[in-house]
Amino acid sequence: MATEPAVEQVDHLQRSSRDNATVPEVLSRWLAEQADAPDGAPEVQLGAGGDSNGMSSETIPLTVTWPESPAREWVMRMAPAADDIPVFRSYRMDHQYDTMRRIAELTDVPVPAVHHLEPSGSLLGAPFFLMDRCAGEVAPDVMPYTFGDNWFGDAPPARQQAMQESIIGVIADLHSIPDATTHFGFLADDLPPGENNLARLLAWLRDWYDLSVEGIGRSPLVERALTWLAANFPEDVARGESVLSWGDARLGNMMFADFAPTAVLDWEMARIGPRELDVAWLIFAHMVFQELATMAGLAGLPDLLRESDVRATYRERTGVELADLRWFHVYAAVQWCCVFMRTGARRVHFGELDRPDDVDGTLFYHRPLLERLLEEN
Repeated sequence: MATEPAVEQVDHLQRSSRDNATVPEVLSRWLAEQADAPDGAPEVQLGAGGDSNGMSSETIPLTVTWPESPAREWVMRMAPAADDIPVFRSYRMDHQYDTMRRIAELTDVPVPAVHHLEPSGSLLGAPFFLMDRCAGEVAPDVMPYTFGDNWFGDAPPARQQAMQESIIGVIADLHSIPDATTHFGFLADDLPPGENNLARLLAWLRDWYDLSVEGIGRSPLVERALTWLAANFPEDVARGESVLSWGDARLGNMMFADFAPTAVLDWEMARIGPRELDVAWLIFAHMVFQELATMAGLAGLPDLLRESDVRATYRERTGVELADLRWFHVYAAVQWCCVFMRTGARRVHFGELDRPDDVDGTLFYHRPLLERLLEEN
């Protein structure tokens, strides 16, 4: 399987039909009405890249300047337009806002400060919140950092190792928040019913797959994996402690300055659940990018984020020995499938891709990884 289509697909995840021309004026009026804002209506300017959107939520940089006040460099995080084939069935921007706010109160994890929330969607057609724009670099997804010719992929191994330690440290700090279910219980508000948090998350994943079928077609591989997940459900882990799960714990969702973390981003997948969710996602995300590098005939970064090393560092930081991660790797792989199905359906919607006859063979660039996981004894 060639790698070029995979990179092309990631590149096309930046597509939206939203017209941002009226955003500055509307935001200016709205901000002038906020109780904790300076007097007067601010000038609002969209920053460079204001029309580009990420894989899921839209991220729009803003410069907001009140009269006689310093300019404020913010980012607007907005739910995608319903007509643009959103990745998820629903978007709780209030959950993201409250999660980031509480993390800032309870930990030293460098999350951007949040400022204003509009949860109804009545102002701009979709809910949004504003947060600080942070400085730093991000390990690239396009081209994947494992391909080299980028600041992270070409960094000395000691620097890469330090960044690996820092992201595991972030995960450990998040998982060490005491009584997470009380502080972040709202993250389960929109989950299907179930006996425990992990059972509810598995039901949510099945529902996400049902949504993902729309506009693109069914996946025999995903259905096989969902059957495997149900048959091998880790009851002992599910009955154990639940922690705050970042949900999208990977290098590409952190910003770094001089190889030190400056911002931890993207909280739309945050949930309450077992520790293994984040650790498996972190490892599997790197496995996907490493697989792409290998298929391209590149060495990649085979010594980065190896499971044995991640487990050891996590144990040193938390004192907790993680359970076997195979089930959670399969769970992560199915999530990746759903993302690729939804973004594939988006490409079909925008005329960038013909509807494929073979979803598994056309869209899933991590297919070999998932097949190997399912075939392990």
